[in-house]
Amino acid sequence: MIKILGIESSCDDTSAAVTCGRTLLSNVIASQKVHEKYGGVIPELASRVHQQNIIPVVDAALRESGVEKSDLDAIAYTRGPGLMGSLLVGVSFAKGLAASTGIPLIEVNHLQGHVLSHFLEDVNTPASSPALPFLCLLVSGGHTQIIVVKDYLDFEIIGETIDDAAGEAFDKCAKVMGLPYPGGPVIDSLAKAGNPRAFVFAKPRAPELNYSFSGLKTSFLYFLQKQIADNPSFIAENKADLCASLQETIISILMSQLIKAAKITGITDVAIAGGVSANSGLGERLRNEGRKYGWNVFIPQRKFTTDNAAMIAITGYFKYQQSLFSALDAVPLARM
Repeated sequence: MIKILGIESSCDDTSAAVTCGRTLLSNVIASQKVHEKYGGVIPELASRVHQQNIIPVVDAALRESGVEKSDLDAIAYTRGPGLMGSLLVGVSFAKGLAASTGIPLIEVNHLQGHVLSHFLEDVNTPASSPALPFLCLLVSGGHTQIIVVKDYLDFEIIGETIDDAAGEAFDKCAKVMGLPYPGGPVIDSLAKAGNPRAFVFAKPRAPELNYSFSGLKTSFLYFLQKQIADNPSFIAENKADLCASLQETIISILMSQLIKAAKITGITDVAIAGGVSANSGLGERLRNEGRKYGWNVFIPQRKFTTDNAAMIAITGYFKYQQSLFSALDAVPLARM
């Protein structure tokens, strides 16, 4: 069986994983808490912490998997997109390891990894995978896309944000309310106790199957400024309702275009991926729409929604089968 070491360092999580075929043997993640007090990821700090974490994380992943370096068939690494300083650490380590061992390299697009995480087989939590072709709504802090996955390595983007990503809208609006970073999970938690119809915010329209979230952020900011002018305690007194209404608005925007895409393509296997796919409200809405429209719905395990090397390794597995190897002179790309 093909054994792949995956390395992920695109943002602020240092991760390494080992797969055997599609089966996940280990997935080690070192998160960085240092950014919380700044309300967002500081690129220079992130790259420095990656340098501290990369060796122990890879060592732990290999030990947990029971796989020796000499048994690896390839090293898959995130080439981009992401923060350049963070990517440099992972790419440099992968290239150094490959050069010293003679193990071939495989470059991976981070976003492709999120989508292909649906094909990971976890011995502890078996999960079914979507049939090809399938629709995937990729939602993260930096990207929002509707993708037709025709084959494991054949993607067609049929819709994407024309400005901000959905995850960015969650985090920026959370920051305006004075909530801790990252704001998305905090909003999701508070929304459970709120009324999703308490307040109405703008739902910007984008052409075709695309998205727009900048207008929503502006609408939310102006609304709060007006309310606080009349009542300085407005946010504290209405925090749960604000979070529930904001989350409802973002989910409605996401789902309206996804429903349209499913009707246009006729595809009934529908999945979500990326950090925002962990949002409980989005998962519930997708299941409800799935029952309404007869979709087969696929939601990744929570541990595969955030940045992780397991998704890099499984993508490396599919690329290994097609001998899509990377040269040692490949450089990281902040945008891909």
